[in-house]
Amino acid sequence: MIGMMLQPMNRRLIPAEARVAIARAADGWSLRRFEWPGDGRGTILFQAGRADMFEKYLESFAHWHAQGWSVAAFDWRGQGGSGRLCADAQVGHCDDFAPWLTDLAEQWRDWVAALPGPRVIVGHSMGGYLALRALLDGAICPRAAVLVAPMLGLASPVGAWLGGRVAHLMRRHGDPARAAWKSERPGFAQRQRLLTGDAARYADEAWWYEHDPTLRLGPPSWAWLDEAFAATACLRRDPALAKLDVPVLLLVADGDRLVDARASRRVAARLKRATLVRFGDGAAHELLRERDAVRDRALAAIDSFLAEHAA
Repeated sequence: MIGMMLQPMNRRLIPAEARVAIARAADGWSLRRFEWPGDGRGTILFQAGRADMFEKYLESFAHWHAQGWSVAAFDWRGQGGSGRLCADAQVGHCDDFAPWLTDLAEQWRDWVAALPGPRVIVGHSMGGYLALRALLDGAICPRAAVLVAPMLGLASPVGAWLGGRVAHLMRRHGDPARAAWKSERPGFAQRQRLLTGDAARYADEAWWYEHDPTLRLGPPSWAWLDEAFAATACLRRDPALAKLDVPVLLLVADGDRLVDARASRRVAARLKRATLVRFGDGAAHELLRERDAVRDRALAAIDSFLAEHAA
């Protein structure tokens, strides 16, 4: 089984052959980068979601590396090991998504020059939105793209229109850097249920936080929430979706309570070269950190897609 390839402790250890370093963005911001050179098959640039750090996905990195891929990643500015964007280090804040897109374009150019092709981008959640936005803008040029539970809409408990309106008003008339709520999402006390049914993989995240508390990030700010509603709505209306000539694989959990699965399915229907794989009961938001039955299916779908489009 794919899920048995690594024992639990391997998920809590950065591989000896991997390099973790600090790179400087064009504006001087420090970005923490991960590089794990492979055996020449090509390069996967992985981008995690909001509040994530690359350590959460070491198990998936090892799966791809075992197939010969070089794997690269960096923590988005404002989270992980790339510093924070507001005074409260536990609030996931941003005033604009544009700097993240600039960072992605810059890092992509660096890796194109340094690591072998073909090159593929894999984006989870917010990373999936940013990867697709960068593709539509022509800021990156991968052979193929994989979007895992992409944030192409938010699963708001009050609906997207009202949720976006509330976020916009709270941003304008309050402190835009204030946390929008206290937990992962309002109304859910058990954070694990939103992310994965695998208790051991979920515990890996807490282990990393215990060993490096600076990696931990809490809920989003009102400004982030306002930007997320607006940016994803803009992407869904973008006529460039129908013209994009890059193969895109979308892995979507129909029961996702953090992002809007329906929005992802609608975007997939508009893409010129989309492959949509849906996950039903038993699959939460973090498909690459789910129970083996779900995770193995997700990895197999990615493997098959890359074999066809990034050989």
